[in-house]
Amino acid sequence: MDESSKDSRAERLKAALRDNLRRRKAQARGRAAAEAPQPAETDPPEESRR
Repeated sequence: MDESSKDSRAERLKAALRDNLRRRKAQARGRAAAEAPQPAETDPPEESRR
């Protein structure tokens, strides 16, 4: 392999890694949003206060 093909391969790999990282972060944010607990009621009904 000559120097220019090594450089272009390295650039392609760098771009692919960057894209994969963005995709994984987006997936993680999506999972975190889906697993987030729903807000609790601020004033529970009378029966549950006893």
